Amino acid sequence: MDIEEFRKRGYEAVDRICKYYKELDNHNVLPNVRPGYLKELLPKEAPEEPESFDAIQSDIETKIIPGVTHWQSPNFFAFYPANSSFPGILGDMYSDMFGCIGFNWITSPACTELETIVLDWVGKLIGLDKTFLSDGYGGGVIQGTASEATLVALIAARQRVIDKYKAEGLTEEQLHVISSRLIAYGSTQTHSCLKKSTMIANVRFRALSTDEKFSLRGDTIKREIEKDISQGLIPCFLNGTIGTTSSAAVDHISELADAIQGTDVWLHIDAAYAGSALVCPEYQHYLDGVDRADSFNFNMHKWLLTNFDTSCLWVKRRKLLISALTITPEFLKNPASESGLVLDYRDWQLPLGRRFRSLKIWFVLRTYGAKGLREHIRKSISLAKHFQNRLLSEYSDLFAISTEQAFSLVCFHVIPNVKSRKTSNELTEEVYNRVNETQKIYLTHTKLNDQFVIRFVVGSPWTAKEHVDRAFDLIVKITKEAISH
Repeated sequence: MDIEEFRKRGYEAVDRICKYYKELDNHNVLPNVRPGYLKELLPKEAPEEPESFDAIQSDIETKIIPGVTHWQSPNFFAFYPANSSFPGILGDMYSDMFGCIGFNWITSPACTELETIVLDWVGKLIGLDKTFLSDGYGGGVIQGTASEATLVALIAARQRVIDKYKAEGLTEEQLHVISSRLIAYGSTQTHSCLKKSTMIANVRFRALSTDEKFSLRGDTIKREIEKDISQGLIPCFLNGTIGTTSSAAVDHISELADAIQGTDVWLHIDAAYAGSALVCPEYQHYLDGVDRADSFNFNMHKWLLTNFDTSCLWVKRRKLLISALTITPEFLKNPASESGLVLDYRDWQLPLGRRFRSLKIWFVLRTYGAKGLREHIRKSISLAKHFQNRLLSEYSDLFAISTEQAFSLVCFHVIPNVKSRKTSNELTEEVYNRVNETQKIYLTHTKLNDQFVIRFVVGSPWTAKEHVDRAFDLIVKITKEAISH
C-alpha cells in the first residue's frame, strides 16, 4: 500500500467509522454468535499472496462486526463505560503516524514532555494536591490500565520497605525473609487487580470487611495492622478505593491515612471509574485525605471521553517509583538521561516500549475543554438518577435499590410478591439473564451481602434519555413476566 492508496483507503475508513457511529443505535449491543464462530470463517494459515483491501473491508463487515460487542452503543449499560471519542480517535491516528516508542526522552522528546504536561493539566483539573505534580517531587505517568498502575505502586511500596532494611545492613538472605513477611491490604470490595498484583509481586494479601455502605473504615485497617505486626508480618501497602466496581462505594480515605500514620504502609488510591467525576467541583470532596496518599490512579478511558488505553497514575515521590523499576543496560545509556534533566518513562512502568498516548489526552482536553468534560459527566449522572427515580416512583413494588446511587451507577434487585415461589435472588437473576438474552441492551451483575444485584451504568456519550427509558421499559416488561410465571 503506497501513500495514494493509503489516502484513498483512509478516507474510506473514516467514512465507515462515521457510518458505524450513525447506525450504532440500530445494532443489538450483544452479538449473536457462538464460541469459536470466527475460526470457522477464517483460513487456517496466513495468506501467501497479498489480498485486496476491498476483501479485507468485506471481511470486517461479514465476519468481524457480527461478533463485536458494541461498547460505544447508547444501550450499553454494563460494567463501567469505555468511552471513545472522535478527538481521541484522531489523537491515536497521529500517534500511529509517528510510530515512536517513547521509552527514553531522547527517543522522542515531544512524547515524553507532552505526557508530563497533560498529566499535570489533568491532575489540576481533578483537584489533586500539588505534591502529585511534576514541578515538585511527584509527577504523573500514563499506564495501560489501573491494574498496571496498582502493580507498579505495589512494587514501589515493596521496594521502599526492602531498601529500609537493606540500609540497616541486612544480608541478601535476610532481605528475602523480610520480603516473605510483607502484606498488602484492600477490602472485600477492592478490584481483583490488587489480588493479582500481590500474586505477581509475591506479597501476602488480606481483604478486609467493609461497613454497611461497602466502605473500608480506618478502625478496621488499624486493628488488622496491629494484629499482623504482633505476629511478625510487615504491612507495606493499603489500597483505598473511590468508586468500587460492584457498587461505586467510596472508602473513607482520611480514616485510612490516619490508620497508617507512623507506619511504612504505602497508601494507593484507586479511582479507576469515579475519578473522572472529579472534574466536577461538586465531587472533589471525595479527595479528602488523598493529599496524604502515596499514589493515585484513574482511567480516563472509562468515563472521560479518551480512548483505551489511558490510565493516569500520579505518585507523590517519583524517586521511589523510579528506583524500584530502573534497569539501565549499556544500550539505553545516553547523555540526556545521564544529565538528570529529563524523565525517562520506561522507569515508571513494567514494559520498555510505550506509545504516544498523551496525544489523545491533549486532543480531548483541547477539543472539549473542562466545560465539555463536566457536561458529559453530569449528563451521565443525571440519566442514572432519572432511571433510579423511575424505579422508585413507578414500580416500588417491583424493585428495590440495593445501594444508594453513586455517580452514574444504579444497583437494584427485584422484590418478589407474596404469591411468588421464587426468592429475590432467583427473580433478579432470571430478569438479568432474560434482559441480556434480548441483546438489545447489556447489563452486568454483582452480589452485595449475598443479594444478587443488577448494575445499571450510564456512561456512553451517545446515551440519551430515550435510551434509558427504553431500557427501563424492557426491564419492567421482563420483570412482570418473570413474576407472573
